[in-house]
Amino acid sequence: MAAQEPSPPSSLEGNKPGFPKKILANNLEDKHLCNSCQKILRKPLQAQCGHRFCSFCFNKILSSGPQKCSACIKEDLFEEPTSILKQGGAFPDNAARREVEALAAVCPNEGCTWTGTIKEYEVSHEGNCDFMIILCPSCKELMRANEQERHNERECPERTLNCKYCKEPFLLKNIKAHDEICPKYPMICEGCAKKKIPREKYVDHIKFCSKFKAPCRFHVVGCDMSVEKEKIHDHERACSYEHLNLLLHFIMGIKVSLESLQDLELKLSQLGGGGIAPVEKTKVIELMGTFENIVCVLNREMERACTTMEAYNRQHRLDQDKIEILNNKVRQLERTVGLRDLSIVEMEGKMREMSAATFDGIFVWKISDFTKKRQDAVAGRAPAMFSPAFYTSKYGYKMCLRIYLNGDGTGRGTHLSLFFVVMRGHSDALLKWPFNQKVTLMLLDQNNREHIIDAFRPDISSSSFQRPVSDMNIASGCPLFCPLSKLDSKNSYIRDDTIFIKAIVDLTGL
Repeated sequence: MAAQEPSPPSSLEGNKPGFPKKILANNLEDKHLCNSCQKILRKPLQAQCGHRFCSFCFNKILSSGPQKCSACIKEDLFEEPTSILKQGGAFPDNAARREVEALAAVCPNEGCTWTGTIKEYEVSHEGNCDFMIILCPSCKELMRANEQERHNERECPERTLNCKYCKEPFLLKNIKAHDEICPKYPMICEGCAKKKIPREKYVDHIKFCSKFKAPCRFHVVGCDMSVEKEKIHDHERACSYEHLNLLLHFIMGIKVSLESLQDLELKLSQLGGGGIAPVEKTKVIELMGTFENIVCVLNREMERACTTMEAYNRQHRLDQDKIEILNNKVRQLERTVGLRDLSIVEMEGKMREMSAATFDGIFVWKISDFTKKRQDAVAGRAPAMFSPAFYTSKYGYKMCLRIYLNGDGTGRGTHLSLFFVVMRGHSDALLKWPFNQKVTLMLLDQNNREHIIDAFRPDISSSSFQRPVSDMNIASGCPLFCPLSKLDSKNSYIRDDTIFIKAIVDLTGL
């Protein structure tokens, strides 16, 4: 695939050189060739000298002014002035154009089975062929036109994606780098294990998350515990003695050192030594007094801190109660909003149904995206479809159609099956039962020539036509309504990938 050249764009986009020789289904004749590009003539012009050129090629030759005809020179027929090519010196050769356009053609793209005439190729197939080779503008890879969508969505290494979290665009190759900085990327709290926390809100979350573990505030003096925030006060109360010991450890160590110094002084005096100098002794006594005062102050501060902590705990419990009350209100409001959303969706569905309804027993059902829906039916993903409801009158019978695009029952895989369904309506109590009106079903020919029509009169003994006791009765109709072969070949029933189904209910006797 990579060795192929990109296919040229359609000539309908503007003047182009001649058609490639390989599109001809039959032998090539020289008279059909452009004397410049040596390809099959496209929009031929005939110069005064008699040689033919593509319109594009002729204008290209004269882009720098009048030129000598190279074909005349090559054939040794050069004459002035007839062999001088100039603006206005050529006329459209309609006879040659019609002759070229009538030539049998095949598509030059590998794998394509299209056949027709050169005119049909230029008008409808050139530039639209699914097997045409095109160039990806991002990664420069060559591919077939029918592979472009898959390539752009799944394969192109240079394709742009939208982040599913922040919706910002980024290149596929940068996905890991983007995930590292995406403000909406979902994080998991290590404390409460809550998932899908946007990165931009993660810091705020852990500030208030009661399950997130943080170091004890006494870690600076040696406490190595990491505690959940909701339990930090319990930890400080339970370990207050240990924390006080850590705070006083350094001070008590100094005090012990001073007492040892006093003992040393006493022993020296007993041995007749001079002991510690009076000045030094005074300093030692002053230091001991200072440290004893520090211990007293720390004890008072600890008692005050415990009192404050208890007050904070009481306030915390009150705040938690208020938060729970607010959370309950929020949940109640969310339920109310959810119910209202459901009501809105239900009302929108009813409005769509009413806007599509008719009240004269005649209903035309437009089914678009026929190819995709047919594929879904073949694959079993959506074998059947229901139409919107329609009525015989405003207070009449309520009905709808049911269609199987790949057939049902005896028509499965071979026919399009179409059924008529009687539905439960608001005015059923006022109507005559069983339903006994003639029903005509039609697949419309969009050229208004040959509609496919089937009609039936209800079997009044069938439960399908009794008064409905559920939303709708069992469907009844035509399992062999239309052979699928009629829809697979070229036909006038499908246009713009759309079909139209028409139902007519005979209102006689109503």
